[in-house]
Amino acid sequence: MPRIKHKAGCNKLPTGILAIVLLAVAATTMANAQTSFQTYLIARPLTPGDISTYKLPSTSETSGGFTTIGVGQPAYLEAQTDQTIAASAITGVTWQLTTQPPSSKAVIGTSPLGTNIPVYEPSDRSVVQVAGRALLRPDVAGAYVVTAVIATTAGTATIAQTVGAGDYVGISSCTGCHSGGLAADMVPSWSKTEHASMFTNGINGVDGSEYSISCVSCHTVGYDPNTTAQNGGWDKVAAQLGWTFPTTLVSTNWASVPPALQNVSNIQCENCHGAGSEHANNGGAAYAITVPAGSGACNQCHDAPTHHIRGTEWYNSAHAVTTRDPAGNATCVGCHTENGFIGRIEGATTVDTTYGAINCQTCHEPHGQTQPSTALHLLRTVAPVTLSDGTKVSNAGMGTLCMECHHSRQNATVYAATTPGSTYFGPHEGPQADLLEGVNGFTYGQTIPSSAHPFVVQDTCVGCHMQAAPTGDPNIYEVGDHTFNISYTPPGSSTPDQLVAVCQTCHGPQITTFNFPLLDYDGDGTIEGVQTEVQHLLDDLSTLLPPSGQAKTSLSIDSTWTQPQLEAAYNWLMVNNDGSHGIHNMAYTVGLLQASIENLTPGVNHAWARPGKK
Repeated sequence: MPRIKHKAGCNKLPTGILAIVLLAVAATTMANAQTSFQTYLIARPLTPGDISTYKLPSTSETSGGFTTIGVGQPAYLEAQTDQTIAASAITGVTWQLTTQPPSSKAVIGTSPLGTNIPVYEPSDRSVVQVAGRALLRPDVAGAYVVTAVIATTAGTATIAQTVGAGDYVGISSCTGCHSGGLAADMVPSWSKTEHASMFTNGINGVDGSEYSISCVSCHTVGYDPNTTAQNGGWDKVAAQLGWTFPTTLVSTNWASVPPALQNVSNIQCENCHGAGSEHANNGGAAYAITVPAGSGACNQCHDAPTHHIRGTEWYNSAHAVTTRDPAGNATCVGCHTENGFIGRIEGATTVDTTYGAINCQTCHEPHGQTQPSTALHLLRTVAPVTLSDGTKVSNAGMGTLCMECHHSRQNATVYAATTPGSTYFGPHEGPQADLLEGVNGFTYGQTIPSSAHPFVVQDTCVGCHMQAAPTGDPNIYEVGDHTFNISYTPPGSSTPDQLVAVCQTCHGPQITTFNFPLLDYDGDGTIEGVQTEVQHLLDDLSTLLPPSGQAKTSLSIDSTWTQPQLEAAYNWLMVNNDGSHGIHNMAYTVGLLQASIENLTPGVNHAWARPGKK
């Protein structure tokens, strides 16, 4: 999540979208001026998956990690430090409710979250640690300021968090401002999304006969069966009206729902932004509503094994832990961070360089502001992508979104032939779109053949990497769909679980692995699996690059490399960084490697099979 860095002796209010930290003030004082560490106080999300995984009581209330919540609902407070200080050096946390509404009798309580429950965001777990936890359950509407004093052997740090409490007001209160004009047109676009009609379609039988009262907790506003949560949530309104869930799902059910209950039905603004009465009653004050950027807003419902597992899968993806290294670098965050990518796609004039993992909101625009939104799962963009060599990709379907980032940042024809060697030389880490499309390698002026994958796989990247795992697959949360992993090897096993169903549609049911034999691409006289053949070509090419005579798993490029060596190195890096060992485009991959080897070994007659020829 984006973080606020607290400095000694300063109280600081954040600006912009700051994940689940909406209002935070902090002061850090250290016993030793030479020692410093960062501290944070957040409201931790709690998902159905958390409740199951960490064996919490089934009655535990979920949370999106918002700092604007319904009266009577829990804020799972978490004080954190970065990991520059050892966990053993944290000696305790003192909690205090320093400000609360005059009529409030709320107190800071003990958090139900045990020490076995980690920091929420996967990307944060290697960076921060839990110093202490507490629970706040506001009892009246208003602002609550919680202070935590973290004591360590190096000194103390004082941090604070403001939690706003209010009632749920439903879509009628949002419509007045958010249907156009200065406050934008979020409601009209949202009304066309599936979220806007989940409950409606459910009770009308549109989604089948299995829809039941158990679905309501996520498909309505403010649902919380806890009796302390008297805040206008759906279940309280239903009880007041005496409305009961229909015994038969028919098309007239929604029309018979009382207007007051319709007002808080379906997945609305407050499901993702928190209880909105204080926001609505104070002129739309930004401080009185949460603008989430972390994954909690979505995963409070979508991390709910065994039926709603998009978030559960995402936890196990590389997107959830994407590298922090480029955070702060305006030229890199457009692909490596959530806010940077969103800003780039939306054409922001100021680059947000704070860190945030590639999560739900990065790829999906939740208000339905992109078109055609309902047909494309609220994807932020499916506009054509122009690769660095000028190739315009317009037929990639939903995979176009992936190609926004997964392509080389260089024009190979110019770059590889003219750029001096250095540790930064190469096409960058993720040139998958270039390989898939069969473009932007260094071709030595040759026509390198290409496979049919970009034309025959529906939605290109998405068609393979987001295919569903087979029914009963024991690795259901580790492979396919929002894990984006097309292959997964369980711990202790040497046999990968590979999703080959899409391959079988063209290559036949006999394909049970990506590494199936086809041709002797490396010319060693033995036909091995295609990925093995590509690895052998990578090895053969690397032996021709400095220091020569030995196969390498990485290249140490410097200014002494000749241009022919750099041209070959570009292709080696392109194939190696692609990671598929030719599966994205076997003909183009093999052609680039063979051409590179031939250019470095003039006069040698290589005995290998030519891609595209039988």
